[in-house]
Formats: sequence, structure tokens, C-alpha cells
Amino acid sequence: MNAKPDTPVQTPAQAPVQMPVQTPSRWARMVDSDVCHSFVHSPVAMLAALVALLCLVCALGANWIAPHNPTDLATLELADARLPPAWMPEGSRKYLLGTDDQGRDILSALMYGSRISLAVGVASVAVSVLVGVALGLLSGFVGGRVDGFIMRVCDVMLSFPAILVALLIDGVGRALFPQAHEALAFGVLIIAISLTGWVQYARTVRGSTMVERQKEYVQAARVIGVSPARIMRRHVLPNVLGPVLVLATIQIAAAIITEATLSFLGVGVPPTSPSLGSLIRVGQDFLFSGEWWITIFPGVVLVMIALSVNLLGDWLRDALNPRLN
Repeated sequence: MNAKPDTPVQTPAQAPVQMPVQTPSRWARMVDSDVCHSFVHSPVAMLAALVALLCLVCALGANWIAPHNPTDLATLELADARLPPAWMPEGSRKYLLGTDDQGRDILSALMYGSRISLAVGVASVAVSVLVGVALGLLSGFVGGRVDGFIMRVCDVMLSFPAILVALLIDGVGRALFPQAHEALAFGVLIIAISLTGWVQYARTVRGSTMVERQKEYVQAARVIGVSPARIMRRHVLPNVLGPVLVLATIQIAAAIITEATLSFLGVGVPPTSPSLGSLIRVGQDFLFSGEWWITIFPGVVLVMIALSVNLLGDWLRDALNPRLN
């Protein structure tokens, strides 16, 4: 009989090695996401992001980038007041965009003023988001009398214009704290803008929450005994943040414009802390006397910031809702 050939036996060292499956990092998942793909293929969104990033860098780095410090009164030279931009015949290379009536460098004032306007806008939107999302979740999830009460408060707040509420709060602040009004000016601005801004977030979150609370995962969490507060925080809230993110992006531009309007009316920050609105207000007195640069350049910067943020908000709305494409 013929002997069968011996079958080779694989030793453990010869066995094929299975490489562990690597989970992609968070950065890789973000790069491969639909939102990032939409951003890369949207020239308008990329240009708006570039402009917004440039304004943000100039505002945050004003202490190092700005050629002068407009808040330091010891460095101001009244002899250099109302100088035109550097490219005009009477201009000086020392002041690229000219000076105002106090001798402050317009370029430096724009950087410092943008920082104040952005800080007030972002802070007021953050307060509005916290209050509006919390009340919207409570109203949409609990319903009943709580929902009716919160919505009636929203109706009352919508009946008052934001500018009128800001003027009222500023008047109350001046009456209660006459000596410390300038120190509390930023807080008054933030409260005045956010007092009417939270209503839109509350209504948006309420509508989304009323839809989410009827879904199966919420009903299953209720069956197994999860508390309502935990359901709202861990399950419902992440699913309603999409519209809030879009609304907050757009509302930042509206808050910056509101701050500029209040500063233009003399209700905003003190004169020693220039913002875009106060710079426009100062330049208005000299607009028809030939010193156009004092008010035109702050207005252009305000339009650039508001337009870039609005364009980013429109792109984000389309990217997070594919049905709009």
C-alpha cells in the first residue's frame, strides 16, 4: 500500500497574523463627514469663513497686531486728529486708515472695537442659548400648564422690540447704579440683548422636543424607569441641537448689529472703550465735513462681520438639512 504523504502542520509561528482593526480617529471622521465635504465644495462658505477668521484673529490679537492702543489716553496726540488715510495727500504712514477727532488710529480702534463687539455678541447669544434651550426642553417635554405658561411669556417678550428693552434696562441701571454704570455697561448690554433673544431658541427647541418625545427610544427609556430629567439631557437634547446651532450662528450677527445700534444711540459701552457702534456714532458728526473715513471704515467692518457670519449660518443650515439641497 502506498503511504499517504504527511500533511504539513502549521505551527503557531506560521499561522496568519490578523491585524487589529483600527477605529478611525475623531478628526478623520470629521474630515470624511458630509458637513466637511459640503464646506470644501462651497466657495461662498470658505470665503465667509476666511473673512470671519481674519476678523476674529485681528480682534483677539489686537494687543499684539494693532500699531497703537486707542484706549491708552497717554499715547494720543491731538495734533494728529482727523488725519486722512495714508494714501491721501495729507495722510501719514503712521496711521494707515487715518485718525479720528481725538487722534486715535482708526485701524487700531477697529481691532479693539471688533473685539468688544464680538465679545458682547457671543456672550449674549450664549446666555440666550442656555435660557432658551432649557425652557424649550421643559416646555416641549412636560407640556400642559408649564408649556402654556412658557409660551405666553414668549408671546409677551416678542411684543417688545429688543432696542426698547435695552433702553429700559439701561435706564434702570443708570438709576440704580449711577456711579458704577460704566463698569456694568457690558453686563447691561448682554442682558438687554439676551432678554429677548432666548425666545427664538425656546420656540425652536420646543417644536423639536414635541416631535422627539413621541419616538420609540424616548418611550423605551420611560418604560425602563429613566428619569425625565435624564431623558431630556441624554436623549432628547442631542437630537434637537442642530437647529439651535444654525440659529445661534445667525443670531451672533444680529447680536453684533444690535450692540452697534445701542452703542450708536449712546446706550452701549463707555466712550473710553471703543466699539464699532460708538466709532460710527463719533464719525457721523464729521461725515459731511470731509472726514468720511472716521465712520466709513467702522461701517465696512461691521458689514463684513455680519455678512460673513450670516453666510456661514446659511451654509450650515443647508449642510445640516440635506432635504434643502
